[in-house]
Amino acid sequence: MTTTQPAPPPSMRLRELAFGAACAAALRAAARLGVADALGDDPMAAEDIAAAVKTEPGPLRRLLRALSCHGVFAERPDGTFAHTDVSRLLREDDPHSLRAITLWCTEPWTWDVWPKLDEAVRTGRNVAEDLYGKEFFPYLNEDAPESADVFNRAMTTSSVQSAQDVAAFLDLTGCTSVADIGGGQGHVVASLLDKYPDLRGTLLDLPRVVENAVPRLRTGDLADRAHVVPGDVRTAVPVKADVYVIKNILEWDDESTTRTLRNVREAGGPGTRVVVIENLVDDSPSMRFSTAMDLLLLLNVGGAKHTRQSMVDRLTEAGLVIDDISPVNPYLHAFDCHIPG
Repeated sequence: MTTTQPAPPPSMRLRELAFGAACAAALRAAARLGVADALGDDPMAAEDIAAAVKTEPGPLRRLLRALSCHGVFAERPDGTFAHTDVSRLLREDDPHSLRAITLWCTEPWTWDVWPKLDEAVRTGRNVAEDLYGKEFFPYLNEDAPESADVFNRAMTTSSVQSAQDVAAFLDLTGCTSVADIGGGQGHVVASLLDKYPDLRGTLLDLPRVVENAVPRLRTGDLADRAHVVPGDVRTAVPVKADVYVIKNILEWDDESTTRTLRNVREAGGPGTRVVVIENLVDDSPSMRFSTAMDLLLLLNVGGAKHTRQSMVDRLTEAGLVIDDISPVNPYLHAFDCHIPG
């Protein structure tokens, strides 16, 4: 049974942190086994949960107990286990489910790269290319398709949960067209087209990504106003629009980010509006998560999460004029820019 405990002394706190991989592995195991889905609204015995997910009851109890120490599930005085607000987010059917993101953050490749963090810090380079013999995303799509699918599901989850906030925030009054650059499956574009019935929208992303674009953009009620374009934004942006939205993709290595912004400038031309939306590591209530993601970006693509100033510097160096910086929600900031004449 878990009970409220005083904060551990520094020596034990450091031991707990050093064992952080155990917590990540436990979360991954629970997500892959479907433990949260098997546990309903009422508390259940470990034996009953084990029967539902086809595991041995003893090891499952140990898994649940370990997670309960972190507030993921709760062990009750009678030995049964119940949901917490955190564990419910591992359910597939929860409207705010983070199951896909949990799996993405603990995919097999992450266990390959984390032990090499000291090397990445020494050199400032990613370690994925040396490990896999190619850039990270080509490796993912060509050699680890199951992990690529997890990535796409995780990005879809993130986009679905933030698309409405982005659409509510962006004022596109008077605009006739918008392009979402590297926009995944198109949830932001779809939300903007819903908000502005006269707007036309384009989704641009890799072929394997846009194959799974929101059906409404291809054959549904938005198809007559939507255009889905396969392509690599780092190579070219073959799209003309009044407004370009670039959300959560300027985290690559410097060269890729520079090429992307250059391609947008060339496609848009003078006076075109460019809205860059990013998580910032220095202005967020989720610093532990965002700084961890910052280190993971260093490892896999040589990229980084931005501070407010580093984002300003990057956009200014690309030749964009920043007109406004505003929070979209507690986790996202929008840099509203234009291409000078």
